[in-house]
Amino acid sequence: MKEVRLHGRGGQGVVSAAQLIADAAVLEGKYVQAFPEFGAERSGAPIAAYARLSDGPIEIHSFIRNPDIVIVVDRSMAYFKSTTQGLAKDGYFICNYDGSPEELRSKLTLDPSVNVVTLDATGIAMKSLGKDYPNTPMLGALLKATGLVGFESLERVLGQRFKGKVLDGNEEALKLGYLGGISA
Repeated sequence: MKEVRLHGRGGQGVVSAAQLIADAAVLEGKYVQAFPEFGAERSGAPIAAYARLSDGPIEIHSFIRNPDIVIVVDRSMAYFKSTTQGLAKDGYFICNYDGSPEELRSKLTLDPSVNVVTLDATGIAMKSLGKDYPNTPMLGALLKATGLVGFESLERVLGQRFKGKVLDGNEEALKLGYLGGISA
């Protein structure tokens, strides 16, 4: 089983990103869970979302405390202690950050075995979508770094959810995110 925790702010598509991961995994025959963690917060408030993927039935029904993968969609949250908390050894920390993975690692307390991936997802979103929706580029970086689900599966899920120019922008954002992630 692989567990993913996503951090961002309300309105950035963090919950949608967790659901897109799960939907792509379902296409590949996996068992999944995807769920948010937030209260009555408004747009812009910090939130988390979760996804579990497994080849067999999932019998756990709780929040993810020790994720294999952490995705930080909102770059202002890169240094929040809660984003790195519980991250598994040999896990992945994938962050919307316009600097190098080495630079980011030097500012965080991470196990040396953790793989750090950075991506200027905000820049990609502005180019592809014309708005700061960094969730789709971050999914591209996730796929490139981890192979958690297939690129084609996620593209197919995008096609089921979006149409027209919105689909075109999200497909471009996914591709650029896939090509642009830097890992160390």
